Amino acid sequence: MEKTTIWRPNVRIDIEDVVADAEVADEVNDASLTKKGTKRKRAHVGPCEHGVKYRSYCKVCSACSHGRRRSTCKECGGASICEHGRVRSQCKECGGSEICEHGRRRSLCKECGGGSICEHGRQRSQCKECGGGSICEHGRRRSTCKECGGGSICEHGRRRFRCKECGKEC
Repeated sequence: MEKTTIWRPNVRIDIEDVVADAEVADEVNDASLTKKGTKRKRAHVGPCEHGVKYRSYCKVCSACSHGRRRSTCKECGGASICEHGRVRSQCKECGGSEICEHGRRRSLCKECGGGSICEHGRQRSQCKECGGGSICEHGRRRSTCKECGGGSICEHGRRRFRCKECGKEC
C-alpha cells in the first residue's frame, strides 16, 4: 500500500527552538506517567442481538462464510486449529491441554482419574449402573437399540455396518 503524501522535515525553524520544545515534552511525558490514562474500549457486555448471553457462543455471530464456527474452521484458519489441522487442545503433537501424560484424552484417562470415568471404571455416559445418557430405558446403548430406533439400526432392523441389503446406502 503506497502512501499518497510525502513527509518533508520543516527546515525553516531554528535548532534552539527544537531543543527547547524537546525539554518541555520530556517534562510533560514524566507527568503523564503518574496519571491514570483513559480505559481501552471493549465490546459491550451482555447478550448479542440474537439473544445469546455471550457473543462468542452465538451460532450466527461467530459463524464464518463456510457455515462453521469461525474459531474451529480449518479453511478460515481458526484459532482453535493447530498447524497439523487438528483441534489444538486435542493434538498430541502440539501438547494440547486435553492430552494427559499417558497420551490419552485427560477426561477419559483412568490413571489420571478423568472426569468422564465413573466409579465402576467405565465411561460415565455409557455405564448402566450410573444411568449414563447413552443408555436407553431398555438397558442397551441408545444408538444400537432396535426398540428405541437408534441411529446405528437401518430400516431392515440390522446394524448399519452389517446390513448387506443397504450396502453403502445407509
